[in-house]
Amino acid sequence: MSGLRVGLIGAGGISRVHADAWRTLGAHATVTSRTGAEDLAAEYGMSVAPDVETLLADVDIVDIVTPSATHAAFALAAIEAGVHVICEKPLAPTAAEAQRIVDAAAEAGVRLFPAHVVRYFPEYVRVKAQVDARTVGEVMTQRFLRMGSAPSASWFFQESTGGGVIRDLMIHDIDQALWLAGPVTTVSAVQHPPTADDVVPVPVTARVVLSHASGARSDLQATWGGPGLTFRTGLEISGRLGTLAHDSAEASSPTEAATTDHLPPVSPASNPYLDELADFVAAIDHDADARVSGADGVAAIVVAEAAYASIASGATVTLPAPLTPAGG
Repeated sequence: MSGLRVGLIGAGGISRVHADAWRTLGAHATVTSRTGAEDLAAEYGMSVAPDVETLLADVDIVDIVTPSATHAAFALAAIEAGVHVICEKPLAPTAAEAQRIVDAAAEAGVRLFPAHVVRYFPEYVRVKAQVDARTVGEVMTQRFLRMGSAPSASWFFQESTGGGVIRDLMIHDIDQALWLAGPVTTVSAVQHPPTADDVVPVPVTARVVLSHASGARSDLQATWGGPGLTFRTGLEISGRLGTLAHDSAEASSPTEAATTDHLPPVSPASNPYLDELADFVAAIDHDADARVSGADGVAAIVVAEAAYASIASGATVTLPAPLTPAGG
């Protein structure tokens, strides 16, 4: 991949795990950002572009690692320039914006990959393989847990512009619920304490219950806590023939550590961020499907939007039609 030209837009916390993966892949990387570009470039041996337009003129793939409210504009600019797009989740603050990106990429013949990295964490990969092999039979119930210290940047707490504990943190497990059990028909949700004046409080916990077209039920819980709260994830998948479970608090490796802020822990034995980006590049090179698609990114946002609508109304939300992610 030494001839691969990659452009990073953004130099915040998540940019470093992406930059490290691109360096491992041997890509020639360029970064542009309102702040922090020079420091990131110096740390990872990257070039610096003065602006997005200049960067897009000199890369094959753009990797968008900016606040969620900016994802759509940067993705559409890259697509218009004929550049393949990797974009951190959520693909956009709203499903309508996300679908616009998907449609634009298809029309332009440009590849689009939402970075739902949990699909590349080995524990979740193993569970997916066993579910597909019907080790537990038909999936009946799914439980997901995700918790950690709240992120530091203020934009994470503004729901109207793409923040929020469901849209930013729980969306990992919404994507997993869809990946493992398929389309969702109804969504009900609660959050405590509630968001006030568009500002998410901390600590905060949200719970979302999904009914799937298959008959399965998913129960998801996500928490942003105060500083020092140990990052923890868990899942339990129950079927007619048994149960599959994982809890990071019971993981055998004592060397797992959070990469930054609220990001999932990475074991030294694996690098899901590297695996994710390598999968996207291979999909481009071989004109093949990756493990996650633009349609998957839209589907997760539709469910997140329904969860917020349920919180606002106090009622269960019925989705207009089953969602069928394309990347599973």
